This record gives sequence, structure tokens and C-alpha cells, in this order.
Amino acid sequence: MKKIFFVFAAIFLIGASTAMAAPINTLANNETAVGIGTRESYIEHKFSPKLTIGYQYLDRDEYNHQNDIYAQYDLFGSNLKAIAGFRNNLPGDNSNGYGGIAVVTPNMIGPQAYASYVKGSDFDETQVGINMNVIANISLNVNYHNFDPDHGHSENGVGVGATVKF
Repeated sequence: MKKIFFVFAAIFLIGASTAMAAPINTLANNETAVGIGTRESYIEHKFSPKLTIGYQYLDRDEYNHQNDIYAQYDLFGSNLKAIAGFRNNLPGDNSNGYGGIAVVTPNMIGPQAYASYVKGSDFDETQVGINMNVIANISLNVNYHNFDPDHGHSENGVGVGATVKF
């Protein structure tokens, strides 16, 4: 019954969403996550017990597409992560590096909540969400996302996506 509820919620949120970015995942060493969402797709791999590197493609309303190459470094277990990356195609044809932080609830049975904030010289971005395991290595993500460029209009809204880990 829970799975049916999540599928219907996902379908509803896909129609209602306006923006989304890659969720914050908790990966095991040498695990890969591939995901797709309302307006993005991503792939990331945990290369060591503390370092995850990924690529993200974002489709923005006003700014066409943006590409991210990013790294997450686990500071305390997998619950606090430092984030660093590079994004291109920002408003005004700017590209720049960014840094930030993410907090993730402990990985227990049930949904896992997270919050992240990143800041570049021309934008800041906040995301709050929940990852829910649906089947073994497949999870559903629901989040609220806010992208605020220094030059241009903000995008925010609710998003939904799915991730496969292997």
C-alpha cells in the first residue's frame, strides 16, 4: 500500500514541480547512483570511504541547461558533507566554482531527510528533501529546491525523482 501511495504522490508532484537538483545520497564505498528527476539527471560514484564525485545536468526554465561537476566529502560519518563543484551556463554566460554543505539524517529503515546549501560567486542554492527506498536499490526523492542567481530570476518549487544504486 505504501508503494502505491508513493507512486501516486510522484505522479502528482511531477505535474506540480518547477525545479529540482540532484538529491544528497548516502552511498557505500565503490557504489554508484544514477538518477533522473523532473528537470535533472545525474550520476555519482563514491571513490573512497569519504569522497563522492558526480556530474549533474540541469534543465532550467529561464537559463536553458547547466552542467555541474561536483565532489562531496564526508566530514563526520555520512551525516555531514562538504560540497565543492563547478557549474557552467549561469545567467550572464558566467561559469564558476561553488562550495557548500549538506546534512543528512542517519541511514535507518524508512525515509532519509537531507538539507543542502551551496554558494558560488553568482548564485546560491538551497534544497531540502526526503529519500525513500521503494525497492532494494531504487529510491524515490521528493524535495523543495530554491535556485537564486545574482543576475536573473529565482527558480523554486517542489520536485520528484528516482535513483538507482549499484
